[in-house]
Amino acid sequence: MPIIVNLDVMMAVRKMSSQELAEKIGITTANLSILKTGKAKAVRFSTLEKICEILDCQPGDILEFRKDNDRK
Repeated sequence: MPIIVNLDVMMAVRKMSSQELAEKIGITTANLSILKTGKAKAVRFSTLEKICEILDCQPGDILEFRKDNDRK
């Protein structure tokens, strides 16, 4: 999939655990894990907004597009 999720990177930069972020944005740690691993089929804008607010970042810091031939 050409959409790369860098949520784990932003969480590490902000030194925030999955449980702490999940609690602050109001989702389960299981659903946060699905987002972090890129297995989610979609993400609600309201959830993305909360993530960006809590992590003090932009959506582009979390989501990245790469063409299939650019992947490592």
